[in-house]
Amino acid sequence: MAIKIHAFVFLGLVLSLISVASAISGTATYYTVYTPSACYGYQDQGVMIAAASDALYENGAACGRMYKVRCTGPTNAGVPQPCRGEVTVKIVDRCPSPGCQSTIDLSQEAFNIIADPAAGKINIDYTQV
Repeated sequence: MAIKIHAFVFLGLVLSLISVASAISGTATYYTVYTPSACYGYQDQGVMIAAASDALYENGAACGRMYKVRCTGPTNAGVPQPCRGEVTVKIVDRCPSPGCQSTIDLSQEAFNIIADPAAGKINIDYTQV
């Protein structure tokens, strides 16, 4: 019986590492005006939303995709420990270059969940869910 329990614990650890290993590193910023959006126009999609950089947007293919975003640290020395956790957001907009300053531009509400907004820009890991 003890061997089976150890096997399940080991399997759980391996599976959790696979999830962490598949996360992609990037950066996140936030914005405050949510409509109109490139994906949904003036349709309200809630506040746990984000705009995707050109690399993620894929000419609109990213619209509606859900991403789990986790703060991993600051991008500058202004706020040394901005991180608070993770959040799941829906891609509803495009953050076009050259103006886009991050991989994912989160709604202010989503950013506030994972980091101190005074940081402005943070390092993240993200995975599609």
